[in-house]
Amino acid sequence: MRRRDLIAALGGAAAAPALWPLAARAQQGERMRRIAVLAGGAGDEDRQERNTAFVQALQNLGWTVGRNVQIDYRTASGGLDALRRYAAEIVALAPDVILTSGSVSMAPLLRATRTIPIVFTNVADPVGAGFVKSLSKPGGNVTGFMQAEYDLSGKWLELLKQIVPSVTRAAVLRDPEDTAGIGQFAVIQSVARSVGVEVSPINVRDTGELESIVADFARSPNGGLVVTASAPATIHRKLIISTAARHKLPAIYPRRLHVADGGLMSYGSDVVDMNRRAASYVDRILKGEKPIDLPVQAPTRYELVINLKTAQALGITVPATLLARADDVIE
Repeated sequence: MRRRDLIAALGGAAAAPALWPLAARAQQGERMRRIAVLAGGAGDEDRQERNTAFVQALQNLGWTVGRNVQIDYRTASGGLDALRRYAAEIVALAPDVILTSGSVSMAPLLRATRTIPIVFTNVADPVGAGFVKSLSKPGGNVTGFMQAEYDLSGKWLELLKQIVPSVTRAAVLRDPEDTAGIGQFAVIQSVARSVGVEVSPINVRDTGELESIVADFARSPNGGLVVTASAPATIHRKLIISTAARHKLPAIYPRRLHVADGGLMSYGSDVVDMNRRAASYVDRILKGEKPIDLPVQAPTRYELVINLKTAQALGITVPATLLARADDVIE
């Protein structure tokens, strides 16, 4: 529990786990409210930026850490056991609302509480996963901001074809245990014929076999990779990126993180903006509204990021039209 990190958050940096005495920090006559933040998965280097965006958005809505709100952070990078432990620990704190990111942390939280309001971000298929009853009427104690609508999955294949027109085969890396992985692959299949690409799935959880499966795929020409959005795709991204580079396969990824680590290209929702928007739902819940009355929202911003250094290493000349569309170009 590092107090110095939380102090840094007040100056614009994100906080690490910290506990602030409620009464000591509240101004006389003003009620101190409590928010718990649970992050699942490992290696999210943009977590600091996301937490900072959330805290700053809360400040704009009148919530100041240490004055009228306390934020307790937990980051579970040790797998499901750590998530279950932190979920139980957070519920024991009895916060007014919980903010969480990603599908992997939702199940442990819902097992731990069906009463404390939960606002999620970056969840691929909240209805299919059973977190909410519907997008318009979530039901229960959960609402939030979904990762993307399934139509986005088709854009990955279209963009891969645009950056490398010679691609006629694509291996789709997915999480077979996630309903979103099934849905994303179905959409990719539906657009494959129209762009002239044959697609086949690779299960990302089989990391021990990933190298040999990709090597087999790369033996035939004109191949590429589509990495769908999932927790394993983020956790194991360095392995995936290095494998793609080793076999000279152009690849598209769901998050900017992948491109920052050497991936060729990404297209996906702006997760920092999602956390910024999540502050509005947390604010409304703190002021008395219920999750059941707050519809699940889709992203309003998507970003295309291209790594020119990786393109050069692969011998790819990025079309000028694609460069012009890019939100960020890494050189």
